[in-house]
Amino acid sequence: MEASRLPSPCEVLSCAAVFLDFDGTLVDLALRPGLVAVPHDLGRDLAAIAGRLDGALAIVSGRTIAEIDAFLAPLRLATAGEHGLALRLAPSGPSLRGAMPALPGAWRDAAAAWAAKTPGVIAEQKPAGMVLHYRMAPETGPMLGAALAELVGGAPAFELMAASAAWEVRPRGTDKGTAVAALMQEAAFAGRRPLFIGDDLTDEDGIAAARALGGQGFRVAESFGDAAGVRRWLAELAIAA
Repeated sequence: MEASRLPSPCEVLSCAAVFLDFDGTLVDLALRPGLVAVPHDLGRDLAAIAGRLDGALAIVSGRTIAEIDAFLAPLRLATAGEHGLALRLAPSGPSLRGAMPALPGAWRDAAAAWAAKTPGVIAEQKPAGMVLHYRMAPETGPMLGAALAELVGGAPAFELMAASAAWEVRPRGTDKGTAVAALMQEAAFAGRRPLFIGDDLTDEDGIAAARALGGQGFRVAESFGDAAGVRRWLAELAIAA
């Protein structure tokens, strides 16, 4: 497979391990994280592809594994949640978490207070981090980023990341790239060439890891246009001869 072109269905099905971001890649972005719509045929296509790849398909998302499962139910896939902080290495396996520093409660309280007093801003609390979403109030992005940067300061255990109309605070040391590397050690993925598809700044680590491991990484806007384009590609892959 050439690094810069989309592989043919035959190439994917014969030797690829497929890693897919969720928001903005498999589903269209929504004003609120809980309002994304999952097309009824997406689960069917993912299940078909996972079967044809002998299980070498994983979701790699900033969401929790439980959220991904709820959106794709009854389908379960190998999944990396919270940018790799949580891993389910096989569909029937347990969710694994490494030891992570506790996010200070004062930071969570501050984020919740900013959201409460700023129309259109949503504070999302995660097990090991938090996110401030400002898609409904884009003018607040710079202010929120500056406030979070001051809040987190020089705390060595945490980092502030820009995402799509959001700012995220998360522990350092794991990302979508480390998640891809960990999954590639599993029997279903080992020996295949990783193919990562993502749309956001947080996906750049996954793209870089896939390429470093001899595979490919694609950005949605450049290679597919939008999430609907990714879904069309997956639908074709699911039924390819």
